[in-house]
Amino acid sequence: GLYGKLFDSTVGMIGFGLVMFWVFAGFFGGVMDWVTTHDTLSQVSGMKNKGPGTPLNGAEAGDYQWFLLGGDNLARDVFSRLFDGAWIVVLIAPMATLFAFMVGITLGLPAGYYGGKLDTFLSFLANLILAFPVILLFFLLVTPEIVLTGIPNYMAAILFFFPLVFFYVLLNSRFYTQPSVRTPLLIVVLGGLFWAYLSLISNDGAIVSNASYTLPGLPVFLDWIRMPSEILVVFVSVVFVNAPTVFRIVRGLTLDIKTRDYVAAAETRGEGPWYIMLWEILPNARGPLIVDFCLRIGYITILLGTLGFFGLGVSPESPDWGMTINEGRKLLSIYPHLAIPP
Repeated sequence: GLYGKLFDSTVGMIGFGLVMFWVFAGFFGGVMDWVTTHDTLSQVSGMKNKGPGTPLNGAEAGDYQWFLLGGDNLARDVFSRLFDGAWIVVLIAPMATLFAFMVGITLGLPAGYYGGKLDTFLSFLANLILAFPVILLFFLLVTPEIVLTGIPNYMAAILFFFPLVFFYVLLNSRFYTQPSVRTPLLIVVLGGLFWAYLSLISNDGAIVSNASYTLPGLPVFLDWIRMPSEILVVFVSVVFVNAPTVFRIVRGLTLDIKTRDYVAAAETRGEGPWYIMLWEILPNARGPLIVDFCLRIGYITILLGTLGFFGLGVSPESPDWGMTINEGRKLLSIYPHLAIPP
């Protein structure tokens, strides 16, 4: 199966190794702080633009003695910022892709299965979003003026609700004839997902907070998913831009698969529409969706770097790779070690 295809392929193992290296680098560098050698914001006197392997100026007992990849133009350790910034990509790219798929699948299945006016309306919305250049949409969504209006926060409240809808119809359609199993399962799963949903869209006890008004959210002591407002804006922007493409893929696959004999057999058995969509059509559409999911993580990684390069959506002191490249490119001909690692 998949195990054999991956481990028997030289190209597959090279790709797997590259991906897992940065997954571990992001986790152990950005979360555990086991890899980073210095604080990513600390400035060390005399280390400005120093080359890789330069001994630390004025090192004390317990300090790591070198800047392994040199110092940047603010005398910060390039190595530590590289590995700390990896976690931003490792965390956002797969999660944003997953949420985009939740939105696209939840809307694409009924659009392709039912057709008619529902399909026309949802396809029109998807085409309307896809008609705009991706970078232009990003610029619009992450600009400070738009952020202050609270629009990205309201978009998060809508887009992040789709996983709840997806898992509700998934479990309800599967265990509809077993209420003794369905009810406690839905309570546990939806209760946990709803808590995670409120925690995602809340920031410091508020869903939206600006000079005009404040929309209260989850209390701080219950907010177990801490997502900074600038990361939330980037996350929402990525989901919003990618969901229409996923919708079109799922819709196209559904239009094809719904004509198969096994779907007709499920209809003859008296299965409900959502059971057929989620338990007959979706599993048989998994091949193209898995491929697109993996490719889309790569596309989103590049988009995140593009946003950081333009200084949009992340704080100025962030170790984001795109922002680091932008800072280092101005001195690329003199100090290439600033931009080449990120």
